[in-house]
Amino acid sequence: MEEEVPRVELTPRAQELVRRLHATHGPLMFHQSGGCCDGSAPMCYPDGEFRTGGSDVLLAELSVPGVAEPVTFWISRSQYEAWRHTRLIVDVVPGRGSGFSLEAPEGVRFLTRSRVVDVQ
Repeated sequence: MEEEVPRVELTPRAQELVRRLHATHGPLMFHQSGGCCDGSAPMCYPDGEFRTGGSDVLLAELSVPGVAEPVTFWISRSQYEAWRHTRLIVDVVPGRGSGFSLEAPEGVRFLTRSRVVDVQ
């Protein structure tokens, strides 16, 4: 039996930041856009605050230890088409990202790294 390759994973640093943000803001979601400004940085929002639609793909429902509900990870359809054969690894790095993402005041930002995998 083949093990399913997770499409998205959070590093331990990202999981810790998600737990802190969840404690302050409640249920969370991510959206990975194909935009120009922070296009490689997933944006973290209170769940439902970013409106998704037909141009978005629900890529994963992430289980984070210490967070009761799954954290959804959405990606724009155009970005999904470009990255469909990759595993997205969400990490945390020093610096200031988008003012729209919840971690902006923390002095860190989420960053997506990718690894090519054979996924269906």
